Amino acid sequence: QVQLAESGGGLVQAGGSLRLSCAASGRTFSSYCMGWFRQAPGKEREFVAAISWSGGGTDYADSVKGRFTISRDNAKKTVYLQMLSLKPEDTAVYYCAASRLRRVQIMQTAFGSWGQGTQVTVSS
Repeated sequence: QVQLAESGGGLVQAGGSLRLSCAASGRTFSSYCMGWFRQAPGKEREFVAAISWSGGGTDYADSVKGRFTISRDNAKKTVYLQMLSLKPEDTAVYYCAASRLRRVQIMQTAFGSWGQGTQVTVSS
């Protein structure tokens, strides 16, 4: 298992940007697919973005394509989510997750380790 801790959330106006970080512990971080998910009030948790173990593969939810970018630094054991052109509908708790599978995964059931989440609030 890997321990995950998100940071970087906050309150931002529509059109603004934020960068989320997820710091991981454990020696096998570099072999994990990493993902970001979010849960808005009253809604189910949904997939946002994922990146393969090497960073060579990524996938995004249609709702964030072209605005969000996922990246990772295996030396720092950290995965990032750069969010641009934020919209009020991006408001949610954002969770970082790790999958033991190396390739990009988008299903929540593929991820066995989860962080506590960080709140992102976008005001209109």
